[in-house]
Amino acid sequence: MMKVVIAGGGTAGWMAACGLSSRLASLLDITLIESDEIGTVGVGEATIPPMRNFHRLMNIDEQEFMRETQATFKLGIEFDNWGDIGDSYIHSFGEIGQRSWMAEFHEFWLEAQAQGFGGSLEDYCLELKAAKAGKFATSVDDTRLNFAFHLDATRYAKYLRKKSEKAGVRRVEGLIKQVQKDPQSGDIKALLLDSGELIEGDLFIDCTGFRSLLLGESLGVEFDDWSHWLFSDRAIAVQTESIAEPVPYTRAIAHPSGWQWRIPLQSRVGNGIVYSSRFMSDDEAKQTLLNNISGKMITEPRYIKYRTGRRQKSWHKNCVALGLASGFIEPLESTSIHLVMTAIIRLIRLFPFGDSSTALADRFNQESTTEIETVRDFVILHYKQTNRTDTDFWNAYRTMDIPDTLAHRLDIFKKNGYVWPDDVALFRVDSWVQVMMGQGLKPQGFHSAGKLTGKESLLQSLAKMADSIDKKVEKLPTHQQFIDHYCAAPKAD
Repeated sequence: MMKVVIAGGGTAGWMAACGLSSRLASLLDITLIESDEIGTVGVGEATIPPMRNFHRLMNIDEQEFMRETQATFKLGIEFDNWGDIGDSYIHSFGEIGQRSWMAEFHEFWLEAQAQGFGGSLEDYCLELKAAKAGKFATSVDDTRLNFAFHLDATRYAKYLRKKSEKAGVRRVEGLIKQVQKDPQSGDIKALLLDSGELIEGDLFIDCTGFRSLLLGESLGVEFDDWSHWLFSDRAIAVQTESIAEPVPYTRAIAHPSGWQWRIPLQSRVGNGIVYSSRFMSDDEAKQTLLNNISGKMITEPRYIKYRTGRRQKSWHKNCVALGLASGFIEPLESTSIHLVMTAIIRLIRLFPFGDSSTALADRFNQESTTEIETVRDFVILHYKQTNRTDTDFWNAYRTMDIPDTLAHRLDIFKKNGYVWPDDVALFRVDSWVQVMMGQGLKPQGFHSAGKLTGKESLLQSLAKMADSIDKKVEKLPTHQQFIDHYCAAPKAD
């Protein structure tokens, strides 16, 4: 039986423990080391829809999970003041209209716009219209909604810990004092704790956060810094009391030198500001955040420093890094937990049961690199595609050079309206379209498939589609009503 040692708890550590124990329990002896003396970042409260697939693989009951983590539902993200001051759009998780094999729906809509009808693009997305109306259900009529969650990350880690320990994972309390390596192979042999206990293993999983104690410090895997593309290197988080029913979407509100998140849970609201120390001081950021929150503060503001980028390898020798130990992209599109989840699934598929793991590690690293670079490009898009000229922060983003992969995508869309799915199937065509057009990028040209339909037929088809969505939204309960019925957390005494 292989010995797996997970260094660090928190969301990443306990997701790894739960994932491995639920799928490979009889093949592995799993130990997780964490210390109550070391805090976790624990502010990642918003997720994206693939998390539901991960939960199904881990046999997690959705209603139980939501009650335990005080979760609410998420249909997308509202972006305020990004393309320009006063602009607002929603990047929803839904499909927009109906695509054909020849052209995407937005190209038919652009033809309608050119002929003077068609309304707004958001009229053709059920999830987007439901989000704006403050309504939610997992399905309506014959249509299932595509959704994710807002959750309490600390409660989520505790919930996963209970499931993992029940499945046989051993938790050891203690600080890691020394990483012991094999002098010949360079592999990690054991972790020495401050108590004197020696934890030996065959495979080590680094979940030690930004420090990257195993992969970075001990094995010396270098860090590729992406701060020349993503300037923000600070965040401040604070929790407030709820003063209104939770909306089924995250809010991302752009400020002069950063942006603010608002994430509604069942019993509180998560707030935070992401900013660049090059353009805003800590005191200015704190004041900006506190000037734009509602409800009484439950916690004191918490400061977080970080570097955007990734380790050159996520798997080196017999160590795999997950979460912040592997790399970090700011939380704008709620991808941090997702990247942990996909890495765990990738590790399960490529688990090194054989004598040699070099080829498996190479494949793992290749897939991980493609995935995080895709996320990087999508996040950069929000900053680069802006018309804001009011501050040095936005001017720097608007005029900077960007990765060739993103520049190519933007150029084709601007000239021809063409969009394609990314290489890891994370952000669909609809996601790229909503953000690019939401940020003010309207194509100069587009496919002429809409002309083949004929004006009257196109008009009737779009009107029927929009009307069908409106009728479905009318049937939905409010977000709060559905939570009360489906997964309300017990009230505190």
